[in-house]
Amino acid sequence: MSQTVLFQALVYLGAAVLFVPIAKRLGLGSVLGYLLAGIAIGPAVLGLVGEEGQDVMHYSEFGVVIMLFLIGLELEPELLWKLRVPILGLGGLQVGLTTVLIGGLALLTGLPWQAALAVGMVLAMSSTAIVLQTMNEKDLMPTAAGQSTFAVLLFQDIAVIPILAVLPLLATYPPVGGGEAHASLFENLPGWVQPLAVVGAVLSVVVLGRFGMRPLFRIIARTGLREVFIATALLLVVGVALLMEAVGLSPALGAFVAGVVLATSEYKHELESDIDPFKGLLLGLFFMSVGASIDFGLILSAPWLVAGLVVAIMAVKAVILAILGRRFGLGTDQNLTFALGLSQVGEFAFVLLSFTLQNGVLAPETVGVLTAAVAISMALTPIVFLLNERLLLPRVGTLAEPERKADTVEEKNPVIIAGFGRFGNIVGRFLRANGVETTVLDFDSDRVDVLRRIGLKVYYGDASRYDLLRSAGAEGAKMIIIALDTPEKSLEMVETVHKHFPHLKVLVRANDRDDAYDLMDAGVEHVYRETLDTSLRMGVDALRLMGQRAYHAERAARVFRRYDEDALSELAAVRQDRKQYFSTARRRIRELEQLLKSDKNDRWLKDVGEGWDAETLRREARNW
Repeated sequence: MSQTVLFQALVYLGAAVLFVPIAKRLGLGSVLGYLLAGIAIGPAVLGLVGEEGQDVMHYSEFGVVIMLFLIGLELEPELLWKLRVPILGLGGLQVGLTTVLIGGLALLTGLPWQAALAVGMVLAMSSTAIVLQTMNEKDLMPTAAGQSTFAVLLFQDIAVIPILAVLPLLATYPPVGGGEAHASLFENLPGWVQPLAVVGAVLSVVVLGRFGMRPLFRIIARTGLREVFIATALLLVVGVALLMEAVGLSPALGAFVAGVVLATSEYKHELESDIDPFKGLLLGLFFMSVGASIDFGLILSAPWLVAGLVVAIMAVKAVILAILGRRFGLGTDQNLTFALGLSQVGEFAFVLLSFTLQNGVLAPETVGVLTAAVAISMALTPIVFLLNERLLLPRVGTLAEPERKADTVEEKNPVIIAGFGRFGNIVGRFLRANGVETTVLDFDSDRVDVLRRIGLKVYYGDASRYDLLRSAGAEGAKMIIIALDTPEKSLEMVETVHKHFPHLKVLVRANDRDDAYDLMDAGVEHVYRETLDTSLRMGVDALRLMGQRAYHAERAARVFRRYDEDALSELAAVRQDRKQYFSTARRRIRELEQLLKSDKNDRWLKDVGEGWDAETLRREARNW
């Protein structure tokens, strides 16, 4: 390794270590810290990096690819289908209207219509890397603004494909340099081959992810070598990116598709935790490259032109986005973050501007000014987010509460309880009253504060996280009781426990039958429907108030419970076949009613009370 490479690595790493913590401490966010670090080491200030900064940017763009792969892992196909309206409607209208309006303004400046249209398409893009990174840091992705932002960015990424196809048709200037960097393997073949290659590449990614990668990850995981698992994950991302680029598609889009396909994989969380550090490092490098690439010489030679261009672009895009956000039902606070957050121009604009230069679509001087404006708009984005958060949102409402750090667990007990709401609270107090010590975790900060005031020891934190469970003593505990409010979180936690703490006995609360079915499919043996016991107790009281004897009502409830739980297992096995499911359910209801109405019911209840097993109960019910 040459001294030059080592020196460049030292410069980039040193700048990041110096500027990012300071920016975070000042509340500016890591993205702005990286941008400031890039400006500091770039030609405009210290001059520690020069032309090689553009090469670094090309390599660091792989961070955007990894980021979209990780986003895809979070989006199961069902959720992606639910987002089809904002992706196609909101995203499509944003790209279309922005292209037309900015293109029209460019036409008024004297540019040919071909160049004006190209400018409109290029500037319609927003920064996937900066916006999503900033929103993730501020925990805004689950909000309506975050979901709408993601939908628009995803459509923009898809739109790059037809834009690259249209731009060469708009050439009006002599081409500068070659365009081989963006060449497709099929560009010299007949036109009908390209669409087939694109469809084939996407289908290959889907088939590989669905049927090829899962068995491969299973084999790799059995080796116990984490570095090999990480290498396999990176091999998947790099391979998909290379395949997509070969057929003329966006590598980031291909990585996103691969992530969506693997979103239902049992190795989803493992992939996220292993690849995430690479994403953070490469994105940081990308932001520093953007900062270093800002041409301050050009800016100083025409400051008002560049400043006016930046303001005009961001204002036009923000107005269009605000109108569309309101049309699609976003509230005022959500709409502000959505519109201002996407008002910059994105990293794909650098690629598109280079492409326009190579194909003679725009003049070199135009590309230079636009490149400076793009870089400045990206650098201003974290500041815009900060001003929105500090000045605008307090006047109209806030998007999310500041994230609270998980508590440090200071004890190790044989039982861990996850969730201390209406269900877990009763279980925990019952165990404590009987001398069983428990470690209680809950993710509702208000609930934790209230419970602590009444003298209960509860720790705040997301119990589905492996690191929190480990610090809570899961490795030495005997049992974990999952009493979370959301079924999705319960299933996620079951997966984490089964993977990392298989020795634990797992008892899980289920809201209803559907939740119980999902938990049984996940391998949980001890499932407790929260309404079953209370409903039966009410039924017993109703029978007593109607004049039936107490012992008869109690034993009838016992028969009903045991028979219903036995039926639950049978119905869970056939619930995918709706016809068989309804047939089995009708038969089970009929058998139970016949059983309880039988003339010999008293003997039945007595025998059940003596301990008949489920199979005997089912057989005798059919006989009656």
